[in-house]
Amino acid sequence: MKKITDLQGTFELHNGVQMPYFGLGVYLSKDGNEVIHAVKDALNHGYRHIDTAAIYNNEEGVGTGIRESNVDRKDVFLVSKVWNTDQGYDSTLKAFDASLNRLGTDYLDLYLVHWPKEGLYKDTWRALEKLYKEKRIRAIGVSNFLRHHLEDLLTSAEIVPMVNQMEFHPYLVQQGLLDFCAEKGIQYEAWSPLMQGNIFDLDIMKDLAAKYNKTIAQIVLRWDLQKGVVTIPKSSKKNRIIANADLFDFELSKEDVQLLDGLDRGKRFGPDPDNFDF
Repeated sequence: MKKITDLQGTFELHNGVQMPYFGLGVYLSKDGNEVIHAVKDALNHGYRHIDTAAIYNNEEGVGTGIRESNVDRKDVFLVSKVWNTDQGYDSTLKAFDASLNRLGTDYLDLYLVHWPKEGLYKDTWRALEKLYKEKRIRAIGVSNFLRHHLEDLLTSAEIVPMVNQMEFHPYLVQQGLLDFCAEKGIQYEAWSPLMQGNIFDLDIMKDLAAKYNKTIAQIVLRWDLQKGVVTIPKSSKKNRIIANADLFDFELSKEDVQLLDGLDRGKRFGPDPDNFDF
C-alpha cells in the first residue's frame, strides 16, 4: 500500500512530479460565487489539489478562488481537461491556451484528454506531449481510457500518460484496469467515488461507518486512498469539503478493503467510455 499521511500527502507520478492524492472536484459547481467559495474553502482548509475541466464552464471561477485564497499558485496542483469538441492537434493547443486564459495562470500541473474521442485522441495526445516538452504542463494524462484505448495510444505515444482518471467506486473497481495502469506506471484516479450519491443507500456502508465511527463518504474515500487511487470528491458546501478530508486518523482493515472490493459489479453511473460520443 502506498503511504498515506495527511491532506497534503502525495503520490509520485512516473516523471517524478508529486501529485496530491486528495483534492476537490468542481464538476457541476456553478461559475462565480459557488465555485470561488468552494475552491477558497478547500485551499484554506489545507487542500492542495483542484480538478476542473473546460466543459465544466467554471475555470474562471476556479482561477479566482485560487487567487483569493491564502495559498500561492505554485503550491496548488491545478488540473483541467480538453473537451471532445476541441480534440485534434491544433484545436487542442488552442483549447489549452483558452483554459489558461480563463484560469489566469501560465501553466497547469496536469492536463487530461477528457474522453477517448475516436479518431482524434492520438492527435490530441501529440499536442499534450508538445505542451509538456515546452514545460507548460508539469504532467499529462488521460481520463476515461479503458485498457484497449491505452494500448492503442501507447502504440504511437512518445510519453506514457502519467494519470488515468476513471469512474471508480465499490460497484466499479475494474481491478484489471487498475493493475494494467500500475504495470505501465500510470497513476489511477477516481471520479464519482460516491456513486453519484448511491453509496449512501448501501447497508454495508452504513455498517462500516458505524464500525469506524466515520461517515459513509469518509469510509469510501479512505478505501480509494488505500487502493492507491487519487480521489477528488466534489462538493460546494464548506462543511462537507472539510468533512470529506477527515480521513487521516483511521485505516480500513485489509479485510474491509477486500469487503468493498467484493461489491464490484461492473456498474457505471456515468457514461460508458466505449459508447460516449459527444
